[in-house]
Amino acid sequence: MGIVSQLSIFHLLWAAMVFCQYEDYDFEDEYDGEPNHQYPYYFNPNTQAEVPRFPFPVECARECFCPPGFPLSMYCDHRKLKRIPNIPNHVQQLYLQNNDIEAVPAGPFTNATFLREINLSHNKIKFHMIDHGVFAKLSNLVQLHLQHNELEEFPFPLPSSLERLLLGSNQISRLSGNSLEGLPNITMLDLCNNLLDDSVLKGKPFSNMKNLMQLNLCNNKLRTMPPDLPSSLMYLSLENNSISYIPENYFNRLPKIIALRMSHNNLQNIARNTFNLPNLLELNLGHNKLKQVFYIPRSLQHLYIEDNDIEIVNITLMCPSIDPMNINQLTYIRVDQNKLTNPISTYAFFCFPHIRAIYYGEQNVNVNKSTQLRIPVFRRFLTPEEYHEAEHDHETHDHETEEDHEAEDNYFHPYFQ
Repeated sequence: MGIVSQLSIFHLLWAAMVFCQYEDYDFEDEYDGEPNHQYPYYFNPNTQAEVPRFPFPVECARECFCPPGFPLSMYCDHRKLKRIPNIPNHVQQLYLQNNDIEAVPAGPFTNATFLREINLSHNKIKFHMIDHGVFAKLSNLVQLHLQHNELEEFPFPLPSSLERLLLGSNQISRLSGNSLEGLPNITMLDLCNNLLDDSVLKGKPFSNMKNLMQLNLCNNKLRTMPPDLPSSLMYLSLENNSISYIPENYFNRLPKIIALRMSHNNLQNIARNTFNLPNLLELNLGHNKLKQVFYIPRSLQHLYIEDNDIEIVNITLMCPSIDPMNINQLTYIRVDQNKLTNPISTYAFFCFPHIRAIYYGEQNVNVNKSTQLRIPVFRRFLTPEEYHEAEHDHETHDHETEEDHEAEDNYFHPYFQ
């Protein structure tokens, strides 16, 4: 065994010497073959012999930056550009946001056949200044950012490969009949902060978008719910419109909805089973004109009904029965700026055993004066950190403001970046 052990040690030492001898050896130094033509867009054919052979862009626009660590990306953002520079054909991600670009001509995109993402947000682009078909020719394009521009119309035609389209904060007031056709792969469409009204949606423009998972229509001029939304939808943003009514069976065709935002509308009455959705996690109906609560699904975790006209939270409406085998998942309720004079019934803790916080805040019991319940925040299952926080809040009279809950209101951001 002693001889075997000595031989083993000898082999280990020999291996270490070999490893150390070739530790810094670069096999590329003695490689005399031709460049690998499977990667024609990464190699410079005029490279000098002493330059290491690793992927890097053939060229980069003079106005932009192409980091060696990200050879497929070209950064032209925040440079006060007034025009789009020519795009090398190897580029896949193009960043042109925060410039003074007014037009999108076809010329710079002539060779950019591999583009997958374009960010032209925060510019001054108008619809009529986009060359017809300039985007449609980009057959690999997956993501297009055009938010915060001056578009008056939907920028069609677009390539069928597109999956994410962001058009928020423009001046879009119309959708032509065929503008959304030929986009079978769209999963996310953002049209927040535009000028869309009910007449624009009468043609049911979203009905054929079979893969659409997120639709943002916040801050428009809608008075009714958008018709015929696809059953694939999971996130719907309708806040800051003028919607006053939700048809009772409206969500029957949308069983996959996870998050629904309808704050800052004119809702007054909600039919009892309106939100009987099996996958709903967040429901935001704050800043409306609701007078009473409604049934909530067992899956719901966050409920926002602040700034309404609710005088009592009827738990039996929210939770008509208790099923030990199918427990309600509600963990947070926000009910400040209503007309409550008493805390929510303790029966809520039998119906919602997972509830951790109820935010009461101030209540608008009197017309000219807001009042506060005994405690503005009820917390249970406190961790030591939460306990100390609650003690501190009690000493400072729990002055929680609208800003304190801004993060909670952003459970899902309109753009899902």
